Amino acid sequence: MNILNLLFTKDGLIYQIAKNKSITEEKSYFVDEESPENFIADTLDDVLLKQRFDEIHVVSALNHFTLMPEGFSEHETGFDLIAFNAPVDQEKEELMLSVNEKFRIQFYYTFPKSFYKKIKELAVPVHFNFSGEKFLNSIHHKNNKEIHINLYHNQCEFFAIDNKKIILYNNLDVNSEVDFLYFVMFTLSKIGFGINETNFFAYGETTENETFISELQKFVRNLKIVFDNVPNKNFILN
Repeated sequence: MNILNLLFTKDGLIYQIAKNKSITEEKSYFVDEESPENFIADTLDDVLLKQRFDEIHVVSALNHFTLMPEGFSEHETGFDLIAFNAPVDQEKEELMLSVNEKFRIQFYYTFPKSFYKKIKELAVPVHFNFSGEKFLNSIHHKNNKEIHINLYHNQCEFFAIDNKKIILYNNLDVNSEVDFLYFVMFTLSKIGFGINETNFFAYGETTENETFISELQKFVRNLKIVFDNVPNKNFILN
């Protein structure tokens, strides 16, 4: 069985092709100053035409989302709820829902309609998910105050957990060590997490973001690198 995994970040597309649980191909594409206007869309076209896929798994790390308790059913308000966090264009965005049964919460998020249609047009089974839900499902937590940080290329997502309860989730652009540290420290002060009593866990592109990690280690006592996204092995916390 040929499976295509797709990860969409704020400025990039990462794909991975798996056959019988073995990774046969993986590549990352990121927008830069020299990239053409439709770089990600064109790249997606090329990836979808690479071969015949039996199944596609799509994960969106785009930061158009909102977090609600499990069981919230007023789905028609999804766009309005997301609009409190980020501007939403209903003509260009598809409203999606991911439920995390482990913590009894759900994510409303949007995904570009143009990408959604391209993928669905292949007429093969497709599974969509939000990166926050997938990340949260991989976390092994205890009864302590914990900060879990998943690092991407120029981006991170962040869970604050206290006594097995989600206190906060965010997904933001990170372009400098100063931005990253300010975000972490400001968040801690707002939610009442003391630096010395909080356990920190880092995941994802920790090697690429080595400077961020080393700067964070100067301020926090308990930091563990859970794992790095090793090429051809881990794909968004498989």
